[in-house]
Amino acid sequence: MADTGRKRPWLAALLALVYPGLGHLYLRMWARSLMWFGLMMSVVFLALPEAALQPADGGFGAAIQNVSEAVSQLSLESQLLLATITGLQVVDAYVLAHRSGQETDDSGPACPSCGKELDEELDFCPWCTTRLDAAEEA
Repeated sequence: MADTGRKRPWLAALLALVYPGLGHLYLRMWARSLMWFGLMMSVVFLALPEAALQPADGGFGAAIQNVSEAVSQLSLESQLLLATITGLQVVDAYVLAHRSGQETDDSGPACPSCGKELDEELDFCPWCTTRLDAAEEA
């Protein structure tokens, strides 16, 4: 069975690039994901012109067109700020995933089924409930 405890740094970075905070959700870092998403959305809403935030009469398609036109009219400083935030959160997700992979490699005994760390006093894996004495005999 695959090692489900380790996170892939490249996947965390790719998800962070696709959508702000998504790479951190993959890493199960809820507060950090919310922080990156909130930071990105705050900058977007502060930088967008007021006309883009008004409701569109033509429905969802018109609203998307209004926002896409407004984003194309952002100042160079706003675009650089958004690019910087995106780059920082991608690097942050990559580094955190890489560190979590190193921590699992240095830990104690691991479950033969799921690969997560075991408590030596238990005769089963607390993560996947595999009986350890049965797994050792097989």
